[in-house]
Amino acid sequence: MSKSPPPNRSAASGKASEVRLSPDEIRRLCEFLYRRTGMTFGESKRYYIERRIADRMSATDMRTFPAYFSYLQTSEVEVEQLINIFTVNETYFYREEHQLHCLGRSLLPDIVRNRQPGDLVRIWSVPCSTGEEPYSLAIWLLENWRMVDAYHIEIVGSDIDTEALLKAQDGIYGERALSRLPAHVIDRYFEPPRDGQRRLIRDLRESVKFTSVNLVDKSSVAAQGRFDVVFCRNVLIYFDDASRELTADSLYDALNPGGYLCLGHTESMSRISKRFRLRRFEDAIVYQRPEGRDG
Repeated sequence: MSKSPPPNRSAASGKASEVRLSPDEIRRLCEFLYRRTGMTFGESKRYYIERRIADRMSATDMRTFPAYFSYLQTSEVEVEQLINIFTVNETYFYREEHQLHCLGRSLLPDIVRNRQPGDLVRIWSVPCSTGEEPYSLAIWLLENWRMVDAYHIEIVGSDIDTEALLKAQDGIYGERALSRLPAHVIDRYFEPPRDGQRRLIRDLRESVKFTSVNLVDKSSVAAQGRFDVVFCRNVLIYFDDASRELTADSLYDALNPGGYLCLGHTESMSRISKRFRLRRFEDAIVYQRPEGRDG
């Protein structure tokens, strides 16, 4: 016979104490996170969940999970902090570089073929984490797309994690984040090293706009406007089928007719939505919103 879980504990100050949640508490917390973010967690992630709840209980001086959960229902600030701590921010510059090749060689030439010099081209990175992906897009285009100065390129990075967005705006990165960038690119677009880190030059930091967005909130996505290319990589794997379908519809609506969606290499829109057209290019497989009123 298994023992009953020990009482919930947290430190009112200092280092967070261990917290043990009951199966029902795990279920209620996971349901709350799912409703707010679309991300699915469960009993198999118990250790991951309990460590993060212990941190938040300590930060809010809550000694029991019921007290913390009640507080969570009344504080949007704490909801934001909880979501931030559960968000995965694993990324680096020039990740999935083949899609960058595809962007310059295939997607953008197709998008601008009927446009005039100076016209707006919008590219969206969501979720953008701490900014490596949208900044990679800016650097890649400056280095590799000869038409970059002919059009008004707007790059937007969005994420649900507000702390990650602040780090993105600061534009300070360590060696691991920069490991895929050629040395001459680092020297061109980053300030001299300081304490083992490099900061993006001001012009590049100001070339990307950052916004907060929740992919499972259709109004939140709609508020970002329409885009020609959307990079939405390695987030659908954290959603269940219902959240994936909701997100797919929102992303479809966020694209201009003829616009392109780039997913992570383990993700497939074909298994989620039939609204997109699968396109095979030399460098990558992507998904397109067909031309016309509704494709």
